[in-house]
Amino acid sequence: MVKNYTVKSSRKKAMARAVIKPGAGNIRVNNKALDVFASGYRRDLILESASLIPDEFNKHDYFINVSGGGTSSQVQAIRSCITKGILLANGNKKTLRDKIIAYDRYMLVDDVRNKEPKKELGLGARKKKQHSKRWKIVWLFQFVVFHAVRLLLTSMMNIRD
Repeated sequence: MVKNYTVKSSRKKAMARAVIKPGAGNIRVNNKALDVFASGYRRDLILESASLIPDEFNKHDYFINVSGGGTSSQVQAIRSCITKGILLANGNKKTLRDKIIAYDRYMLVDDVRNKEPKKELGLGARKKKQHSKRWKIVWLFQFVVFHAVRLLLTSMMNIRD
């Protein structure tokens, strides 16, 4: 009986799920060929595990569904999913695992860092509106002038009496 493997991986808000079947190393992402889904360096990132461990990679076909997040996050989730699938299909061999982790740890471990949410009274997670001391100086000057004039007037009134 043919053994199929299911693997999931995530990066930020992107979630990738893969079904790995015996085959010839074909990759389909969201029912599209890899060349249609990604090109350039994104395609190279996805195929990184193929260049790292080509013998194990070419034994299986990869059917991946990915959703959420941006394109870079999706590519990193797909890359992690393929590598986890290769490792699972080969029985979690320690030598294979060590080789992958020595190359890049995030090919096996999900990167769970997310964008920090925006806070109230600010423009972003940490950025705030620029603080100005000018209004305090103006207010202090007005306060001092007002009280000086008031003292002057009261002393003039006291002199007349």
